[in-house]
Amino acid sequence: MDIKITRALLSVSDKTGIVELGQALAAQGVELVSTGGTATALRNAGLEVRDISDLTGFPEMMDGRVKTLHPKVHGGLLSVRTNPEHQASMAEHAIVPIDLVVVNLYPFAATVAKGADRDEIIENIDIGGPSMVRSAAKNHESVAIVTDPADYALVMGGTTTLEQRRSFAAKAYAATAAYDAMISSWFAFADQGEAFPETLNISLKRGPALRYGENPHQQAAFYAATGPAARGIGQARQLQGKELSYNNYNDADAALELVSEFRDGPPTAVIVKHANPCGVASGATLAEAYAAAFACDTVSAFGGIIAVNRPLDRATAEQITGIFTEVVVAPDADEEALALFAAKKNLRLLLTGELPDPARAGLFAKSIAGGWLVQGRDNGIITRDQLKVVTQRQPTEQELADCLFAWTVAKHVKSNAIVYAKDGSTAGVGAGQMNRLESARIAAWKAKDAADKAGWGTPRTIGSAVASDAFFPFADGLMAAVEAGATAVIQPGGSIRDDEVIAAADAAGLAMVFTGMRHFRH
Repeated sequence: MDIKITRALLSVSDKTGIVELGQALAAQGVELVSTGGTATALRNAGLEVRDISDLTGFPEMMDGRVKTLHPKVHGGLLSVRTNPEHQASMAEHAIVPIDLVVVNLYPFAATVAKGADRDEIIENIDIGGPSMVRSAAKNHESVAIVTDPADYALVMGGTTTLEQRRSFAAKAYAATAAYDAMISSWFAFADQGEAFPETLNISLKRGPALRYGENPHQQAAFYAATGPAARGIGQARQLQGKELSYNNYNDADAALELVSEFRDGPPTAVIVKHANPCGVASGATLAEAYAAAFACDTVSAFGGIIAVNRPLDRATAEQITGIFTEVVVAPDADEEALALFAAKKNLRLLLTGELPDPARAGLFAKSIAGGWLVQGRDNGIITRDQLKVVTQRQPTEQELADCLFAWTVAKHVKSNAIVYAKDGSTAGVGAGQMNRLESARIAAWKAKDAADKAGWGTPRTIGSAVASDAFFPFADGLMAAVEAGATAVIQPGGSIRDDEVIAAADAAGLAMVFTGMRHFRH
C-alpha cells in the first residue's frame, strides 16, 4: 500500500543531504516538523518548519535531553491508522499523524574515537532518537523511518510503498541495535574495565559481497566493525586489481598483522601463503628485505600475499612484479611504484596508511557448533631483557637478535610452528604439523631447497636461530634443529622434560633461551 507523506519529522545529527530532502518534501506539500540544529539548517535554506515544541505544546528542556519523548510525537507514530479506537484517542488528545521520520543518532562512536572525556561521551548517548526510530519502525505499515542519508532519494517524491517501509524498518532496527552495541561495549570495556562482559554485543556492517568463501560452494561477505577499531585490511584503500576474495582478505590480514610487528623496525617484507608466512626479512632497504624474504621460498611465493612496513618504491616494485602476486599491502607507494603496479591489472594493491599497533588490545572470536569461543588478541611481545638463558653457553648478540626475529615470525605461523632465522631473515618455516619434530624437519628441508635453488652451497639454517611456538616436549625436535645447523634456540619452556631438553642443548653446544610465553595459533 502506497502512503502519501503529509507530515515529516526531521531530526538528524549528520546534516548531510537534509536540506535537499527538506526542499523536495516541501515541494510535495509535506509539512516539516523539526528540532534544534536541524530546524535551524532547514530555516536557513528558506524552508518553513514547525518546531517540535509547537507540535507537543511542551518546550524543549534539560539541554535538549527532553524534546521528542512525548505522547503527541509517539502517538503520531504508533497509532494504527485503521484502528477506530486509536483514531478516537488521536482526536481526543489532538494528536496528528506523522508519516515520515528521518533520524540519525548522536555521534557516540565518533565522540569516543576522538578521546572525549566521560561526561561528553555520556551526553552523546541518544535517547529520543532511538525511541522515535523504534516507534516508527514498529508501525511501518503506516510510517516510513529513514535512518540512512543514502535512502533520502527514495522518499523525495512524497510517497512510500509498503516494500520500502519494510526495508526501512529492517535497516532502522539494525541501526539502533548497532548503536546500543557500541554503547554497551564502551560501558563494559572502557568504562568498567571488563575483559569478558556477561553479554558480548558485536556490531558489524556489511561491506563488499564476495564471489564465494574459501570454496566456490560457500557464500561469503565482508563485515566491518561499526565502532572505533584499528585500521586494517577492511579499511585499506584498494588502488587497483580485481575484487578481494574471502581468501585474499584472510591472507592479507595475516600478512598485515605480521608486518605490523616490525612497524617501528627496519624495512621489512613479509610473504604469506594460505595465512602462513613463507618468507620474512628485514634489510637496509625495502628492496633488500623483499629479496631476502623471496629467497626463503621462491616456490610458495608464487601467487602469494606481500606486506611491507615502508612505502613501496620502484626498486621493490620491480622485484614484486617479476612474478605473479595476488595482493600487495603497504602503508603507501610512490608514483614510480604505482606506475609499475598499474601494468599488472590483476594485482590487488592495498594502501593502509598507518600500520596497526601489534600490542593493541582486542578480542578474537571463532564460531563453533552451538556458540563462540572468545579470547584476547595474542598481543604478547617478548623483549631481550625478559629472556632467560638456560644453557651453559650464552647466546651471542647476533644469536639473540635472530632468536627474537624468529620468535616474532613464529607467533604468526600455524602450530606446530618452527622458524629458523639468520641475519634478520627467515631461513625455513615449518607450519601446521601434528608434531613439532615434523615441523622442524620440514623447515630444514625448505631451507635446503631454497639454498639449492639459489646456489648458496649451504642452507641458511647453518648458524641460525630456531624458534618454537611452544615448548619442545622431547629432545627429538631440538636435535632436528641441531642437524639443520642451528646454534641458538628460543622456546617458551615449561615442559616436564625441560631438563632433558636443556641437557641435549648443552651436549650439542647450543645456546637456548626461554620466553615463558607461548604462541599457539590454531
